[in-house]
Amino acid sequence: MRLVHDWLGPIELPDSAQRIVSLAPNATETLFALGLGERVVGRSAFCYRPAATLGLPVVSSYTRVRWTLLASLRPDLVLISTGVQRDLLNELRRRGIPIFPLPLPQSPYGILENITTLGALLGVAERATSLCAGLSRRYSTLYKTLPPPRVYFEFGPGGPITVGRGSYVGEALRQVGLINIFDTHPQSYFQPDLAEVVRLEPHLVLYEPRPHRSRQLEKAQRLLSERNWVYPLVVNGGDELAHYGPLFFDYLEALVGQIRTLKPA
Repeated sequence: MRLVHDWLGPIELPDSAQRIVSLAPNATETLFALGLGERVVGRSAFCYRPAATLGLPVVSSYTRVRWTLLASLRPDLVLISTGVQRDLLNELRRRGIPIFPLPLPQSPYGILENITTLGALLGVAERATSLCAGLSRRYSTLYKTLPPPRVYFEFGPGGPITVGRGSYVGEALRQVGLINIFDTHPQSYFQPDLAEVVRLEPHLVLYEPRPHRSRQLEKAQRLLSERNWVYPLVVNGGDELAHYGPLFFDYLEALVGQIRTLKPA
């Protein structure tokens, strides 16, 4: 299959790759959602959705590869993301490994575009179109389903990190009716001034902790207490909105459900 990639220029890949190593969690999840799990022969340490991935060899962290193991798996395609994986992408290409990078989406519709791109690349375009049609319908039904409280969103891991203009998380918050206090900030992802958060007077704090940690709600409540914040708090399961595979829409629906259960202040 010959195509022109925005980053890499002209590239040639197998017509229908059969031995795929995925170093991007969103790509790994998408492959399984498209019924292609049997083609996946390796993963990154951060690819743990769905559970069926856990038995696969761990080829890399997010930015470092076990090159001998990768070579032994004989992949005819390696999937990767952009952003922080850019240097790894360039190294894979330098070594002559067939790669395809999926971009970081700027809205949830970008998640759908990545799904259709993989479907076309791997010969299952009809499945991808069907999957995206269902996800798109679900996303559209969330439009303005919540009253418009002002919210502050924070990624816990490596944080505090929040979202501004041009982020898919910020766009998803807008879709469901929430008002991101940093909606006009000219950076997609950035470390906020916590004093500025207070000045912007959020009505609600949405916190995303590290995944697979115990007592997440308790720890988030302690964090707010240390900052002398008394805002209502919603904590998700961890690494959910930061994850932009097909399950993003499940997690967004769950977030809306959590907010709906909050008692009015």
